[in-house]
Amino acid sequence: MSTNQPNLDLSKFWMPFTANRQFKAAPRLFKAAKGMFYTTVDDRQVLDATAGLWCVNAGHGREEITKAVSEQLATMDYAPTFQMGHPLAFEAAAKVADFMPAGLDRIFFTNSGSESVDTALKMALAYHRARGEGQRTRFIGRERGYHGVGFGGISVGGILANRKTFSGNLMPHVDHLPHTLNIAESAFTRGQPTTGANLADELERIVALHDASTIAAVIVEPLAGSTGVLVPPKGYLERLREITSKHGILLIFDEVITAFGRLGAPTASEYFHVTPDIITMAKAINNATIPMGAVAASRAIHDTVVNAGAENAIEFFHGYTYTAHPAAAAAAVATLDIYKRDKLFERAAELSGTFEDAAHELKGSPHVKDVRNLGLVAGIELESRAGAMGARGYEVFLKCFEAGVLVRYTGDILAFSPPLIVDEKQIDQIFSTVRDALRDVA
Repeated sequence: MSTNQPNLDLSKFWMPFTANRQFKAAPRLFKAAKGMFYTTVDDRQVLDATAGLWCVNAGHGREEITKAVSEQLATMDYAPTFQMGHPLAFEAAAKVADFMPAGLDRIFFTNSGSESVDTALKMALAYHRARGEGQRTRFIGRERGYHGVGFGGISVGGILANRKTFSGNLMPHVDHLPHTLNIAESAFTRGQPTTGANLADELERIVALHDASTIAAVIVEPLAGSTGVLVPPKGYLERLREITSKHGILLIFDEVITAFGRLGAPTASEYFHVTPDIITMAKAINNATIPMGAVAASRAIHDTVVNAGAENAIEFFHGYTYTAHPAAAAAAVATLDIYKRDKLFERAAELSGTFEDAAHELKGSPHVKDVRNLGLVAGIELESRAGAMGARGYEVFLKCFEAGVLVRYTGDILAFSPPLIVDEKQIDQIFSTVRDALRDVA
């Protein structure tokens, strides 16, 4: 497509997670967004089936959020939270805590999911040191896990492409559980697979190998989105909680994607009825209006670290210049109020059956290898072309974009996570567009 802006220089911006040469040869540019739709620079309306990047849960252009941010910027553009504070930081923390499981109400603000993960890992280390078990320095992640792009997150993550360039400088003392996807036995499962809970028992093997007294925490995504929508088998998360509790190991849920309504509940922890010790979040915390993330820690973790510090001394040597930035905090307060007022989590739960049916209607379409879903999340895995992994997924993505629907692709997996304001007609449009695209792709 044409950029419709002949003087626009595309060369200066080194784009993240993008095939830069491919994109700049035929750029796709948005200039506006409202509700469920983006507007391209050539004035086409594109239905957002991905909530931006899993983050615009309340829909685009919410006037309440815009007003809150504008008023805050006009009142106070910035205030530090090192040895100082501002009321909105504490108000935002209280509102976030209200969405968390009981007891996980100590909130540390960051600026992204990547920073939230690194913060959680540091909290785990600080907690064990404060309680006299400083030898607990090992972390256990999971294959195909995505925990952002900090060195800590890449280390506990399990995506080869993210790790290989930096492999010589990743954190030591990290091991990984096997991933839970088993298409051979669970293809086209609606919701959670019934088999695979036993994969959590691999944690016992890893504990025996390294000795529980050396392990600080296990970190997993309760539902993995970025690596192709991996839905946990029934009983799997419960078993992880049981094993970690038995050995005094912290359990961290990376809920950067699942927090704030994606599964029809405030958190995946609440949805699955499994409470970890730490939850990381970002994205939908303030509808992606301004960069923000957070970590919810249990009172036990917070109190252990804080009470171990010397009197009048800093207890946790960690933080960011923009922690609880006033404008980001204002956006969070306004967003969380919208979620409650408009009952968007309940809406997501009510629509999940319609969404599931529409996704699974693609079974039998050309090239479809698997369909998996939970809440307002779905993944469609395609058969890869010989010697050209990802080519088919990219072509389907392009055809959907040209037809007015934005989907996300990772290799040959299409992912769907629309804003929670999506309606049944738009759900039908999303998946009927994908069906048509699959018919047109070789």
